[in-house]
Amino acid sequence: MNTRTLIATLFAFLTLAGLMAWWVWKELGDVAMSGHGYTALILGVVFSFVLGAGLMFLVFYSSRRGYDDVDR
Repeated sequence: MNTRTLIATLFAFLTLAGLMAWWVWKELGDVAMSGHGYTALILGVVFSFVLGAGLMFLVFYSSRRGYDDVDR
């Protein structure tokens, strides 16, 4: 698969996901969220970011230290 096709496909998926998110947001209308909801949302975002960053750190650390080499 060439690079342009891959980029176009990924961009199409990103656009579709954005349109779906926008449609769901508009369909929900005026939904009230309590302080507990905002707290859960913030904690979920922070936890997901920390988990993703930690896993990426482990990938780069493992690669740099040679743990991923075939000859081990």
